[in-house]
Amino acid sequence: MDAVLGLDATGQARAVRDGQVSPLELVEAAIAAVEERDGGLNAVVHRRFERALDEARALGRARDGRADAPFRGVPILLKDLGWRQAGEPYHAGSRVREGIPVEEDGYGVRRLRAAGFVILGRTNTPEFGSTITTEPTAFGPTRNPYDPRYSAGGSSGGSAAAVAAGMTALATASDGGGSIRVPASFCGLVGLKPSRGRLSLGPNAGEGWNGLSCPGFVTRTVRDTAAALDVVAGFEPGDPYAAPPLPGPLAAEVGREPGRLRVGFVTRHPREGVPGEPEPAQAVLRAAALLESLGHDVAPGGPPALADPDFPHHFGVIVSDNIAAQVEAIGRLRGRPVEMEELEPRNQAMVAAGRARSAADHILAAQWIDAFRRRLVSWWRDGHDLLLMPSAGTAPFPLGWIPPDDPATGFARSAPVLAFTSPVNASGQPAVSLPLHRTASGLPVGVQLVAAPGREDVLVRVAAQIERAAPFEHAAMPR
Repeated sequence: MDAVLGLDATGQARAVRDGQVSPLELVEAAIAAVEERDGGLNAVVHRRFERALDEARALGRARDGRADAPFRGVPILLKDLGWRQAGEPYHAGSRVREGIPVEEDGYGVRRLRAAGFVILGRTNTPEFGSTITTEPTAFGPTRNPYDPRYSAGGSSGGSAAAVAAGMTALATASDGGGSIRVPASFCGLVGLKPSRGRLSLGPNAGEGWNGLSCPGFVTRTVRDTAAALDVVAGFEPGDPYAAPPLPGPLAAEVGREPGRLRVGFVTRHPREGVPGEPEPAQAVLRAAALLESLGHDVAPGGPPALADPDFPHHFGVIVSDNIAAQVEAIGRLRGRPVEMEELEPRNQAMVAAGRARSAADHILAAQWIDAFRRRLVSWWRDGHDLLLMPSAGTAPFPLGWIPPDDPATGFARSAPVLAFTSPVNASGQPAVSLPLHRTASGLPVGVQLVAAPGREDVLVRVAAQIERAAPFEHAAMPR
């Protein structure tokens, strides 16, 4: 069973279809992997193993449409932020949500289950997903499978650690400022942030963080990322907007030649005062050389809008205002206000800042982001196809580097890490982190490719081309 569990989700699904393994056997093996490997990592904060086993048995007996489900019996973990499942706990990394029921599946979860995935449980996330490391007070830190002294990143750190450790082949994630790409970078995974509106956030929300946040996955292979996005992507009635249509299924783009593309790259953030680190820069230079060897036109340069010194302020306004609104909503749902002392210090600061601003301040910040978006995407009109940058402004950092009781230091250290990812959240463009580099001590460092709005198809073609040319070694998985 270790060999089957070591396959990616696409391979596991094929093994089920071919009769090599039953859904029940596959789910039992994944549960055993969680029980064996999670003790030192703390990636999975809620386990629904008995219900998962019952669902796997039912899938094994399926005679209805579920027998043809593309991922019948494949185990998956859900990030405990977004991705709500009816009847299951939902904490968003905080104890203040304790006891608030989830009454219906989110649309994404509904589509995952229809595709045959079996949900094993929920993964750790920082409180409200508001930082770049997964060390919530409520559930404790998630450790990096490559070195347990280090962070797995955030806010999808629990999902990334679980996949990197081989508990499941993929897990759901979400990204409001880098929360898919940073953990993917730190844990040696593929992490694609889709275009804004590609996946629905319904029925509980129309958009996340004024459109900055979107759901996605962390996986071990490009084909799994493509196939999983195919399962959950699509407009739902009532959604506030939709992403531009794709030419066809993303899974069909895997293996398709991308043609000769024009790629710009940056190794150091152009904004003054953003410090650079050698490992991310080295990763980008290696990736640039690889892309050039594959026949692409690669040259230094990126969107001038990245240098705007006012971006961090307006981005921070949007995020803190949304955190303040989320806390207000939780208080109403549970029937009593959330007191400041119930929150972690970082979120206390963000809620206080959000409450101190006027509605006009918020709208003006949102309008500033609208104008920034247009400036950023205008770079693609000059004929560029891709932008290559670091996935994170740093290599993986030790646990505790973002101090829980010192918000000012935490914000100051987070900003350079997110300098390459958060502008892409503001623009709504698709971007993927690929594991192409390691530090001398073996810690992964990802590189990020950004495409024009709506062009996940280009990202998948190039990512698959890179994967073939420089196969990703997932060294954290048990052999």
